[in-house]
Amino acid sequence: MSASPDPRRLGQWQTTTTAGEPLSAFIPPPLPPVPPLAMEGLYRAFETASQALGRLDGVSTILPDASLFLYTYVRKEALLSSQIEGTQSSLSDLLLFELDETPGAPLDDVVEVSSYVAAMNRGIDRLAEGMPISTRLIREMHGILLAKGRGATQQPGELRRSQNWIGGTRPGTAHFVPPPFERVPDLMSDLEKFIHAEKPALPVVIRAGLAHVQFETIHPFLDGNGRLGRLLITLMLIAEGILKEPILYLSLYFKTHRKEYYELLQRVRERGDWEAWLDFFLAGVAETSKQAAETARQILNLFETDRQRIEQLGRPAASALRVHQQLQQKPIVVIQDAAARLGISTPTIGKSIRHLEELGIVREVTGRQRRRVFVYPAYLAILSLGTEPLAR
Repeated sequence: MSASPDPRRLGQWQTTTTAGEPLSAFIPPPLPPVPPLAMEGLYRAFETASQALGRLDGVSTILPDASLFLYTYVRKEALLSSQIEGTQSSLSDLLLFELDETPGAPLDDVVEVSSYVAAMNRGIDRLAEGMPISTRLIREMHGILLAKGRGATQQPGELRRSQNWIGGTRPGTAHFVPPPFERVPDLMSDLEKFIHAEKPALPVVIRAGLAHVQFETIHPFLDGNGRLGRLLITLMLIAEGILKEPILYLSLYFKTHRKEYYELLQRVRERGDWEAWLDFFLAGVAETSKQAAETARQILNLFETDRQRIEQLGRPAASALRVHQQLQQKPIVVIQDAAARLGISTPTIGKSIRHLEELGIVREVTGRQRRRVFVYPAYLAILSLGTEPLAR
């Protein structure tokens, strides 16, 4: 038999009524956990995660142009995080949408992913401007996340003013009921104080893991909590200087292990078992850091190999290399758009694209005669790994 949970780690249950049904809403205790975390059992996982994070941060400094990698990597994270919430779009759908082309997925799905990119970028920009992680910043990001599409009716940018629940078709069958809405402002204030503790006793990667669960448990908004809760992890690592660039995102790990992920969140709430959650979380940080570093290396090798092949073209190589650089920024391109961005005539761009087609570097995907769309399939394949939509 497992030991009984320490009552100091357990939250309170408050009876409330929603849609005429009585509910027991959960109010988590403030962070950090009491009694303190048993760090001796987490030390090896913490060391492995810290070393992997350090290597990942080093990769971001050797990239010839980190913005090329980040542009599409951020979009991959937005896609994965949105898929966990049920969207069915692909990375190609998002990139086509940003080119004003018609995606293959439902438009609302792609709009949601695009809004996540905008919210993510706003948060990172605000940190660079000196704004601390705060309820104000999270509300600002939430306002962007839900500004368009299905979320526009879910009080964008506002803490919820009604009871919500997780799972189940109605309140009475919910898997979990977050705190009553009137408790949310104080709970978010407590979380903010934990994030900004002057003399934190715990390393930032541990605090990020704790803050993520606390945010998910508070569930301060009517919609978008999961996406913002996952983004909070990366924001904390950037704010504390652990990462120079927003290059760590755990959505693929959470997506792959989603059953265990949800079970461990609930285990924290029901038993105060923060250690089991952190062991899982730290393993995810290590695995995801290694995957991101390997992805960056694969992309750099691909770019260099293809650059060398293009240089063998002779005179046409100069303009073809510029198109190749454009494809590194966005692996889907339209000839007219590339001509406008590069300041090169449309016929010249068209010839360069044909050279790249002959080399097998690009492929046309529409079959139409006007505004033909070309993709960089090898690059897109590396980026798209793991982004297949979840089965409904």
